[in-house]
Amino acid sequence: MPSSGGGAPPTLTVGGFADRLGLPLVHVGKVRELYAYEDRDGADALLMVATDRISAFDFVLDSLVPDKGAVLTQLSQWWFAQLRDLVDDHVLGLDVPEPVRGRAVVCERLAMVPVECVARGYLTGSGWVEYQQSRSVCGVPLPDGLVDGSRLPEPIFTPATKAAFGEHDENVDFDTMVETTGPELGARLRDLTLAVYDRAEGIARERGLVLADTKLEFGLRADGTVVLADEVLTPDSSRYWDAATWAPGARLDSFDKQFVRNWLLHDSGWDRGSGAAPPPVPAQVVADTRQRYLDAYERLTGSAFVPA
Repeated sequence: MPSSGGGAPPTLTVGGFADRLGLPLVHVGKVRELYAYEDRDGADALLMVATDRISAFDFVLDSLVPDKGAVLTQLSQWWFAQLRDLVDDHVLGLDVPEPVRGRAVVCERLAMVPVECVARGYLTGSGWVEYQQSRSVCGVPLPDGLVDGSRLPEPIFTPATKAAFGEHDENVDFDTMVETTGPELGARLRDLTLAVYDRAEGIARERGLVLADTKLEFGLRADGTVVLADEVLTPDSSRYWDAATWAPGARLDSFDKQFVRNWLLHDSGWDRGSGAAPPPVPAQVVADTRQRYLDAYERLTGSAFVPA
């Protein structure tokens, strides 16, 4: 995760933990907060806390989803364990302050790569929009005849530039990404992203879920080692569909925050192009979202979710 640096101080938002922790606040993201911390050996580290905030279309919504931060954190830990033979991860330990137990980890300070590494095995979301215009996604040509929800001939790597808080990430092609990362690191990120997706897609399918796509973030240690950071394969960073009901072109049963996006687009009356903030999320939509996150956790891990 990023180290502290100059610039404006972090801005507190709803659902945060700064008052309860009393630690130096390093960074506030849409969902996560980073605090200066020491690991068990006294080394300089970070405390990464997942709040119950939810974001959609680059807005942080007013509503909190109970237990969401704990689900994201605990599911990420489960996935890190499935992937450690493929790539190092940033987790140093789970011995965290009581107010954030179950929703926080102690993690390494890394030089974060300013690229979101996306793997897509299915065509949907912004990829589907781009495909309709160009028959390609992020410069990767795709065959005619695909529809929203189609399985791709093979998984593709579709990076995005990582925008500042409140701004839009931009999908780019591999050559554009390499202008930021350099060719060697760019190839390493692409290969790791596709390897993680391939492993996770198979695990999810065994558990009755389709992993349509996922977004990964990587950082670098001082020696240049590439490290998987932030969250991994959660319902916030990935699209999960019910394998039993998946069909190309259908409105798919999702176990992720697409449920909230769909409510905003189709049922809330909100005009996405207006520039106005989305309306408050109704209690029933919040409850249904929470249940979908719990269902994803329990179907993937095979264990009941237990709040810490």
